[in-house]
Amino acid sequence: CPCLIYGAYIFLPFDAPLLPTVSARLVYTLRCAAFATFPIVLGMIVSGISRLCSSALEPFGELHREVEIHRTYVSQSVHLFILYFFNMAVLATYLQQELLKLIPLLTGLFAISRLIFWMSYAIGRSFRAFGFSMTFLPLLAMLVWNLYGMFVLEPENLLS
Repeated sequence: CPCLIYGAYIFLPFDAPLLPTVSARLVYTLRCAAFATFPIVLGMIVSGISRLCSSALEPFGELHREVEIHRTYVSQSVHLFILYFFNMAVLATYLQQELLKLIPLLTGLFAISRLIFWMSYAIGRSFRAFGFSMTFLPLLAMLVWNLYGMFVLEPENLLS
């Protein structure tokens, strides 16, 4: 993940817009996070279609494996998205203007890694570790950086 993010940061030809205020950075983060919901919405659609197409006559009965895979994926993705979004919002307040390019890159990594997790989870449960680690490890790195920024870099502005 670090090599992927670094390569995209160096070689992709775009820059973040000038965002001088915290509110502008939060709006930018919110707009980027809207793209991270694409795999979740796609999972909800596929989950609904698989539930309609399953041969279960009882709607509250035992779920088939195909339906359970999509339902579990959507549930886990929503939980991880909430953690991702709050960490990204805090991260946007601490980053310098030159590093704000990381916000859309991390959003793209989140979306791609959730899709990889979904495909590998459908193949077999033992293959899902790669996709989950691509989602969770950047999330953990953001959390560590946010805690470092709050308690070490700017402890006087912790609650303001």
